[in-house]
Amino acid sequence: MQAIVEQFRNQVLAAVEAGTPLRVRGGGTKDWYGNAPAAAPHAAVLDTRAYAGVVDYEPTELVITVRCGTPLAEVEALLAANGQMLAFEPPRFGPASTMGGVAASGLAGPRRASAGGVRDFVLGAKLMDGKGEVLSFGGQVMKNVAGYDVSRLLAGSMGTLGLILEVSLKVLPLPVCEATLRFEASEIDALRRLNEWAGQPLPVSGSCWHQGVLTLRLSGAEAAVRAALARMGAAAGTADGTAAGARVEDAEAAAFWAGLRDQSHGYFGGGALWRLSVPPAASAIILKGEQLIEWGGAQRWLKVDAAVSAEAAQDIRRTVAAAGGHATLFRAEDKRPGAFHPLAPAVAKINQRLKQAFDPAGIFNPGRL
Repeated sequence: MQAIVEQFRNQVLAAVEAGTPLRVRGGGTKDWYGNAPAAAPHAAVLDTRAYAGVVDYEPTELVITVRCGTPLAEVEALLAANGQMLAFEPPRFGPASTMGGVAASGLAGPRRASAGGVRDFVLGAKLMDGKGEVLSFGGQVMKNVAGYDVSRLLAGSMGTLGLILEVSLKVLPLPVCEATLRFEASEIDALRRLNEWAGQPLPVSGSCWHQGVLTLRLSGAEAAVRAALARMGAAAGTADGTAAGARVEDAEAAAFWAGLRDQSHGYFGGGALWRLSVPPAASAIILKGEQLIEWGGAQRWLKVDAAVSAEAAQDIRRTVAAAGGHATLFRAEDKRPGAFHPLAPAVAKINQRLKQAFDPAGIFNPGRL
């Protein structure tokens, strides 16, 4: 494996000398995410897939260390065989998804609101910077905090700070018991109930509202799930007098949550897709298009049919900002309005300084983030 690292280093140094951008790429399942890289036709691809494999995994320690090219499917199969999981449920977007892409994209699935995001589970990382040097941050145990913030910073960095060679992640046991309920509810009623449930000791691990139906997943100890089912799915109705939830058959429920996680659910097909991040307590956001709500109200998807103009993007972002959040143009054929919500000047300056420190020649995925 050291020979592969040397190949990476040689490619980085050659790119710096020639002033050629590098496009860091694993399985390519998230090529569409973020902005189109600047100078894309002239960029050389730095393919990470050869640098694969599990470096260290001790189930009793609840930590796994993997190389960047390791397939996500391989890691999840290994964890599942030991009754464990990546609790943030990274979207797979296909079998070619790699762990480097999981860390660099920072994307999480339905369990994000209850378990945490990618950076909450990163314990350590190794990074090759723009000078070809390998830097180590954090560690493989939860009590080791040296460099902890830097390793977490890499989550969601979109490969703009360097090549993530390895990442150490905290893992969690699979839930002993899971159950899914469905309720008929308007958007306003769904948001109200989600916020009420968030303040109660309920084992909620996933939520979704779409087209008048609120779907809720319960995960945890069998006693906790049964108690929640008795409270929320009783035939006589719920404690607040609203209609009771109907239990969803396990296989159907598993397919539903996998569809949300991997965005294979029918909602995600066609049109331009916006990801709206707002406080969970924010009221309904009035925008033209079809919405789907996740994460207890904190993540709201907006699908629009028309091409996204600069004016339309500005209106969407202004409306979401007024609700205390930000808007990302997640999927679209034309991302000229910019994929990401403009940063505050002070935050943008910090980002620029970080980029300069890790990648002074500006060769890694320029313009992607």
